[in-house]
Amino acid sequence: MNLRTAPPKAPVTTGPVPSSTPPTPARRKQRRWNDDRLPWLRPVLSLLCATVYATPLYLVVANVLKPSADITATPWTPPTHPTFENLRKVLSGPDHLFWSGLLNSLQITVISMVAVTVTSAMLGYAIARSRHIAARALLVFLLAGLMVPGVVILNPLVQILRDLGLMNTLPGLVLVSMGYYVPFGVFLFAGFVRTVPVELEEAAAIDGAGRFRIFWSVVFPLLRPATASVLIFLGVYLWSDFLTPLIILGPENGTTVTVGVYRAVGMHSADYGQLFAFMSLASLPILVLFLAFQRHFVKGLTGGATKG
Repeated sequence: MNLRTAPPKAPVTTGPVPSSTPPTPARRKQRRWNDDRLPWLRPVLSLLCATVYATPLYLVVANVLKPSADITATPWTPPTHPTFENLRKVLSGPDHLFWSGLLNSLQITVISMVAVTVTSAMLGYAIARSRHIAARALLVFLLAGLMVPGVVILNPLVQILRDLGLMNTLPGLVLVSMGYYVPFGVFLFAGFVRTVPVELEEAAAIDGAGRFRIFWSVVFPLLRPATASVLIFLGVYLWSDFLTPLIILGPENGTTVTVGVYRAVGMHSADYGQLFAFMSLASLPILVLFLAFQRHFVKGLTGGATKG
């Protein structure tokens, strides 16, 4: 009887199977590029981007402390003999251009921020909690308004304000600001409201709270990150807006800080020292606003992207 012997089994290896072909020079070069050069490239690109963004800030800070003659001669050099004369001229000017512009800008920005935030928060909450198809259609309609530049519709807005008797008035400018920025606020609030548990509202409704009280007492306090993001964006946009206040308010009914910078430039000559001082003082309120709400800024932007 012939017994057939089974062929010997191949040894079982637990580790990775070694490649039979050695790595080519191209693979070695690609591996060396990924391991050695990219870590150096990223800091260089980051430093380059930071330099590009920091250059205007450096020019403002350096030239605000120099006389006008030194600014026109050597604008890129740091101040050799720092002086606060430019700031003193702007703050104590006989025309009070800075103080009048600051007061008007504060009024316009604060009133518009409060109106836009309250309106967009309530509308965003209603859209986020509604299951009707009309709510989604309204959100799409509002988002479509974000695609239209404000300059394109400025002429029809002027005609509407004239027909309503709101041209060259502060309420007219506030209404225009609401039309511009309420869609952005609704988009941000609607996305963030979806992250708020519905059980909290149901518990408040069982305790006898109405829809209005549920929103202001339960939901709105939880929207602080989104509110901070809306306030920062609105503050920057409204404070730095130049064309809309110039056209709607007009030069005879006051000016803002941005329009004040424009008026500080003469027709035939300009005091660049006072101009840089005006710009630096005009940017301080927005810087304070950002530092006050920066904790909730990033959370408010990314909070609505995780649910809904």
